[in-house]
Amino acid sequence: MRDLAVRDLGRMRYGEALRIQHQLAAERKAGQGVDHLLFVEHPHVVTMGRNGHAENVLVPAETLQRLGIELHETDRGGDVTYHGPGQIVMYPVMDLRLWKRDVGAFVRAIEQVLMDALADFGIESKRIPKCTGVWVRDANNADAKVAAIGIHLSRWVSTHGVALNVTTDLNYFQYIVPCGIRKPVTSMAALGVNAGAESVKDALAKHFARIFEFQEISNDRHRNAPDGREHRRGHVDQVAEEAWR
Repeated sequence: MRDLAVRDLGRMRYGEALRIQHQLAAERKAGQGVDHLLFVEHPHVVTMGRNGHAENVLVPAETLQRLGIELHETDRGGDVTYHGPGQIVMYPVMDLRLWKRDVGAFVRAIEQVLMDALADFGIESKRIPKCTGVWVRDANNADAKVAAIGIHLSRWVSTHGVALNVTTDLNYFQYIVPCGIRKPVTSMAALGVNAGAESVKDALAKHFARIFEFQEISNDRHRNAPDGREHRRGHVDQVAEEAWR
């Protein structure tokens, strides 16, 4: 079994977390280090993927700025999405050459990680053909997206990943057409599940390691840190410190 390092970056701005991913990905491309599973919570931000359509951002950039929402163009797949407090974002920085050189299999496996983690909390979820992500039936018995997926591969090393709505304020999705799909979004809380972020991260890490056949060798998430950030001294801490400069 391969090695996996699990790290929690706490709350961190989108661009800073992206810089950490890029540095770790550069190491993996060079055959150095180990694969990482990063958890982070972003302040309010709308991100536009490389296949995004500007018309799926429904308000001007000035309005987003006034609302305290950053806007980032990024190199992941997919269209537009929102990240913010109450949402668990999971970034696998992983060398697929050591698993499967298959983009579709990678996305389907990530979906399965999410579905299995949600099942741990009594939530039945599913896939919808041609609509990447994880879906549930909401209170109106409509299909609603609870988790979005957008990845980037360079030389078979992945960046970007997953956003799972736990206690997310869903009102922020009104400013976009999420993933370019005019279907509702929901959260674990909106489905009546009162789950703590740490227990959800534990479930995600457990199923990720199992499905991708990792031996989880490092889990340095510091649960008592007041701001949620990783506080044990290590490589990711150093990268994070550089990102804040």
